[in-house]
Amino acid sequence: MEYNRKIILEDGQQYYGYGFGDACDCVCEIVFNTSMVGYQEIISDPSYTYQAVVMTYPLIGNYGMADDDYETEIPTIGGLIVREYNDLPSNFRSTATLSEIMQKYHIPGISGVDTRKLTRSIRDVGSRKVLITDAATSLEEGLKILKETDIPTDAVSKVSCKKIWTADAADEKYHVVAIDCGMKRNIVRSLNARGCKVTVVPWNTTAQTIEELRPDGIFISNGPGNPEDVKPVIQLVQTLKGKYPTFGICLGHQLISLAYGAKTYKLKFGHRGGNHPVRNLETNKIEITSQNHSYAVDMESLSATDLTPTHINLLDQTIEGVKCDRDRIFSVQYHPESAPGPQDSAYLFDQFLCLMEEEKNNA
Repeated sequence: MEYNRKIILEDGQQYYGYGFGDACDCVCEIVFNTSMVGYQEIISDPSYTYQAVVMTYPLIGNYGMADDDYETEIPTIGGLIVREYNDLPSNFRSTATLSEIMQKYHIPGISGVDTRKLTRSIRDVGSRKVLITDAATSLEEGLKILKETDIPTDAVSKVSCKKIWTADAADEKYHVVAIDCGMKRNIVRSLNARGCKVTVVPWNTTAQTIEELRPDGIFISNGPGNPEDVKPVIQLVQTLKGKYPTFGICLGHQLISLAYGAKTYKLKFGHRGGNHPVRNLETNKIEITSQNHSYAVDMESLSATDLTPTHINLLDQTIEGVKCDRDRIFSVQYHPESAPGPQDSAYLFDQFLCLMEEEKNNA
């Protein structure tokens, strides 16, 4: 079978393969994910907006797509690059193939690529722009498109909810207002399961509106893009810090750190996958974590703030968690709700509940 699709990297590398999903051309940032399972959760994670994901696990598509496993209603991932695509899934829960869903949401895919070589290239050179296109597109034309196309910076506004909505808990004990910067559904499920009614608000909601909702706690979600582009949420944290127990995940962690005066920087190729070891500095335990981010909090700038590091990545020593006991605020860079990934860090939701309970008892 003759190759019908290819990718062109901005440094001139080309990889040929076979198309699945949508046949559109797309310019994205290329990244890789080391998860062995969970491609459905990955393609429906809003944090992958404007990114083409290389899956290091070779076989993708073999268990199809299940209605209950989406992390967002409308997937916004830029594209998917795999070694082997299976279009005949074997799974009693499957209601569609991966390719069918990618066609529905105009997400291009390419299989047959040497993903080991491509991943090593990303590790060596770093994340960069990529064009997913027809095999007939010339290298000269592709490089011109890449040079003239910028990756948008409106990712959070694109994926955040447009109006306030509520997810009730069966046994309601607390009311959490969640700032939606591109939040995964399993975060809401994890809070609901612990007796938290969750009111989800758009990323640019005002502090006054949030206070009128009378929450017991504030949650700041994960999401795509550069945290410095999300200034309304940084300002929101500065306004509300100390007023409510607050918990941030991933982008939320970066936004909290920026709000306290720390700086962030872009990693060479980011952290993506369900197998990153993190040391909890308070317990000295090692957690295997699920991660998805391109940016990290700068250690030196953090030392000049009121935040204290709580977790460290054992692969590259980057900051994975911070807290301020005075303001009852804490955050982690990784995903305790996983989906997909290990369950080592679910205790963080319980830690959030403890802060809200203490606040209620002291009221």
